[in-house]
Amino acid sequence: MRPHLLFLVLALLTAAASVGLTLYGPVLIGRAIDMIVGPGQVKFTGVLYILLWLAGVYLLAAVFQWAMTLCTNRVAFFTVRDLRRSLFDKLQKVPLRFIDQSAHGDLITRMVSDIDLISDGLLQGFAQLFTGVITIVGTLLFMLSINVKIALVVVLITPLSLFVASFIARHSHDQFRRQSAARGDMGALVEEMVAGQKVVRAFRYESRAQDTFDGINQQLYQCGVRAQFYSSMTNPCTRFVNGLVYAGVGIIGAVAAIAGHLTVGQISAFLTYANQYTKPFNEISGVVTELQSAFASARRVFAVLDEPDEPTEAPAVLPRSDGSVGLEQVSFRYSPQKPLIEDFSLAVQPGQRIAIVGPTGCGKTTIINLLMRFYDVNSGRICISGTDIQDVTRQSVRQQYGMVLQDSWLFSGTVRQNIAYARPDATDEEIVAAAKFAHAHSFIKRLPQGYDTVIGEDGGSISQGQRQLLCIARILLVSPPMLILDEATSNIDTRTEQRIQRALAKLMEGRTSFVVAHRLSTIKEADNILVMRDGHIVEQGRHQQLLDAGGFYAKLYASQFEVQETAVQ
Repeated sequence: MRPHLLFLVLALLTAAASVGLTLYGPVLIGRAIDMIVGPGQVKFTGVLYILLWLAGVYLLAAVFQWAMTLCTNRVAFFTVRDLRRSLFDKLQKVPLRFIDQSAHGDLITRMVSDIDLISDGLLQGFAQLFTGVITIVGTLLFMLSINVKIALVVVLITPLSLFVASFIARHSHDQFRRQSAARGDMGALVEEMVAGQKVVRAFRYESRAQDTFDGINQQLYQCGVRAQFYSSMTNPCTRFVNGLVYAGVGIIGAVAAIAGHLTVGQISAFLTYANQYTKPFNEISGVVTELQSAFASARRVFAVLDEPDEPTEAPAVLPRSDGSVGLEQVSFRYSPQKPLIEDFSLAVQPGQRIAIVGPTGCGKTTIINLLMRFYDVNSGRICISGTDIQDVTRQSVRQQYGMVLQDSWLFSGTVRQNIAYARPDATDEEIVAAAKFAHAHSFIKRLPQGYDTVIGEDGGSISQGQRQLLCIARILLVSPPMLILDEATSNIDTRTEQRIQRALAKLMEGRTSFVVAHRLSTIKEADNILVMRDGHIVEQGRHQQLLDAGGFYAKLYASQFEVQETAVQ
């Protein structure tokens, strides 16, 4: 809230003014009552003057109340806006390791639902906490100015209200904390089920998914019921305490009036103050529910904000590469207990096509993650054009590569915007040329609005192969010095794949290319094939050389050929 300290101070000052004027009202009402002595003994002029003065006081109090609400709303909404912006910015800065290891649905819940709950808590807290505290202090001062003894009676009963509020807050907080955690689990599950709905149905997982959802939903229900139970105790408990205070003031005030220590008007003012003194305890206790929910959500949000950013990078910028890449004794592991890549070295000359093959889990995609600096090496170094990528910015490293992954990614927008994702300033002619080069132009023209057709999130309205074509067109538009193709044609039919392979072959001319492949038939023209096994290069060479050697690569190739033969038969 610190950036909005001015509005915070103004809210406090206007709250003090509003409450002070409101509390001055019972004093005026008491004076008016004392001017009504009996039948035929009413000082109408004095009563009228007090009523006019009272109207002015309440009108001015309403103006200050409006100003206080305006200030508190600005503080709350601006703070939540900044918090949501900070959280989104943090997600751009944390290491990819954190994103990979976190449930995406849970992160979305923290960004949306948890921050909304913080907003509700701030609004409730500011509007009632400010006025409540000032009302308690103000009424106590006014009561002390009228009669110290009766005021002390009110103060002595106060700890009972504090005890009730503390008891409710302590028990409801734990339930709201569990409720927030269950809400995050539910968001993660729903996100997984929606994203993988085809797989869920294909494997007849609906009933088990429903059971899992019901379990989390039941847990959320139980936490919510318990939290609401404790919070629902607030109003009756505090009202009981309020009744004790009001009765005590009424009885003692009546005795004091009989003894001549108080006037009837002062008793009236005292009873009003006693009611106003205890009312904030009731309101503040009621706010506890919102505040505890907000605190529980805030802990989840700040758990992300407190995550360390990616290590500080050097300010130097890597110029456009000539295409040479070197890996020198690189070692890396995702988990300290599980070695993956150990003492890996590789020298890539400009313009070479490097194919990376091997069984699942051998480290092929990990090499790509290290080249792109999605992860940093544990030891050794990676150089581009002789420059250690640790000595330059990550952005300048990633600008050297154009990457097409096996899993295509598109966002909700027009086809034109998706192709121009990395170059929003590209001309229409450049976009169309890239689409033609990727053999995507023909199917784009058949769409309802052509290049202006809006496709759904992740390209849901077009086929998987068409999505991949758009991703390839996106890379062609950027024209980077190096390419990374991770099974880029795996989701495309054979005929289209042949056309794409020819286009990619032309694109790769003069560019260093790293191709991760499972189908070994697609990498026969590679300049160097790296055969990986358990994080190590066990063989390397051209396709025919590796076949003639009769090693691990030859066995992989033979096994695929046998599978293809069997499929044909």
